[in-house]
Amino acid sequence: PCLTWLCCPVAEKTGKVLGDFCRCYKEQFGVALFNSVRYEIEGTGGPQAQLLHRKVPLEDHVIYSGNIFQYIEENKKWRNRFCVVPHNYGLVLYENKLAYERELPPRVLVNSAGYKILTSVEQYLELVNNSLPGEGPVLPLGDLWVGFGGMIPEGLQKRVILGVRGNPTKVGWGCWAALVPRSTLLTRPCPPSAGISEDSKVEAPAFTDAIRMYRQSKEQYGTWDMLCGNETQVLSNLVMEELLPELRSTIGPRLKGKAPERQRTWIQVSDAVYRMVYELAKAQYDAAVARCEQERPQLESTIRTDMDQIITSKEHLASKIRAFVLPKAEVCVRNHVQPYISSILEALMTPTSQGFAEVREVFFKEVTDMNMNVVNEGGLEKLVEYMEKLSHLAFHPVKMQSCYEKMDQLKLEGLQQRFDVSSTSVFKQRAQIHMRQQMDDAVYTFETLLHQELGKLQGKDDLCKSIQRILERVLKKFDYDSSTVRKKFFREALLQITIPFLLKKLAPTCKGELAKFQELIFEDFASFILVENTYEEVVLQSVMKDIMQ
Repeated sequence: PCLTWLCCPVAEKTGKVLGDFCRCYKEQFGVALFNSVRYEIEGTGGPQAQLLHRKVPLEDHVIYSGNIFQYIEENKKWRNRFCVVPHNYGLVLYENKLAYERELPPRVLVNSAGYKILTSVEQYLELVNNSLPGEGPVLPLGDLWVGFGGMIPEGLQKRVILGVRGNPTKVGWGCWAALVPRSTLLTRPCPPSAGISEDSKVEAPAFTDAIRMYRQSKEQYGTWDMLCGNETQVLSNLVMEELLPELRSTIGPRLKGKAPERQRTWIQVSDAVYRMVYELAKAQYDAAVARCEQERPQLESTIRTDMDQIITSKEHLASKIRAFVLPKAEVCVRNHVQPYISSILEALMTPTSQGFAEVREVFFKEVTDMNMNVVNEGGLEKLVEYMEKLSHLAFHPVKMQSCYEKMDQLKLEGLQQRFDVSSTSVFKQRAQIHMRQQMDDAVYTFETLLHQELGKLQGKDDLCKSIQRILERVLKKFDYDSSTVRKKFFREALLQITIPFLLKKLAPTCKGELAKFQELIFEDFASFILVENTYEEVVLQSVMKDIMQ
């Protein structure tokens, strides 16, 4: 369809949203830079991890490869493709296996961090049929195969529809379909190509805090399911969230033909609009980041020179805001949060603890099995082969599945409505990220300790005893780290549930009064101290004591 008439309104909406966001980003960049330098100087003094952490990531490896069919929406036909699923759970489709082996460009390359996985026709149809108001059920795929999987973009990128003939588990795709729904939206620890990098100590917090502040300015509090993918994808989602209802009301009545044709046209329109938004958002965001980076040396110099004065100024501001806000916040905590903290914690603890226990069990079983196989099948000569397999354990979709699926039990029930939590998926995924990291740390620690022992070993018996002894050492370290990681996860989850709730509750009586505190900030330090951020820190302090207990 011709979309020329849409270019102006789409560009206008994108420009407005990105303009407001980039102002938030510039403010948060200064705060994040200050926090980063302060952390570098002061540190935190938290508990030291016992397990070793892999400094150099494993070389790229493939989780799965094999043939699969892709549904081509343009001509309504299925095409046989050779599919590769790399370690970051992306999706790469080649014309055939020969094209892959010759390293020819792929047909489809999907950064799956921005997608939602649907593994049944029913799920797909429900989403498609709800995309246009007033549409009844439609079957857009012709012959519906048993082995169906649809990768539906959260922000309306290009859809990918896959299928296999017959039983998917018999052709090797059952495990992939089971894994991907849990792992593709784990955005933060994925490689930078897949999501927001956690290694960035300034840009990442500046970006996520700017998103939060922008949404709160629209009175949208709490977790946001569209915070997935890289920065440009997230910003495109931000624009599309506001733009989509307008598009539906404008374009919906103009669509002609029967229901399947209208839906197909709507999908084409939304795909095209998303691509426009993506390009505009990328250009505007990249320009904002470049401006901040240009100012960074001067800002950092000021921070390092005036660190003590900035801290004193911020503490003075915080004391004034605390005197105004804390009495109201404490009443709110006592009446609306305190009675429910133990219930939230209990709901989080059971599945998470079971998941980490399963990680421990899987690790123990894999090393024990390896030990038996090494003894029975050739000692040191076979060890390299088995250790290579063990090194990828944390990224093995089938072996980690039993750990990940423990989080499916997480239910917040009435608490979810009370605290306006849109979905528990963010907590499930974060726990699964921690499980994967703990498994990889345990494996890497085991590898390192065993490597140190190898030169001293003589024969199979020595090797067997050494593997057993190192396994016991690593399990003790795992138990210590697991406890620390889970406590940190529970604390963060409780804050993520309660703080947005408190901010929303306090907004009518507090937010309008915050402007009067602006005069307390020295102009030279205004890039590093924000009234809004300091107010949120005070609100956090009001509930922190209960959460720490």
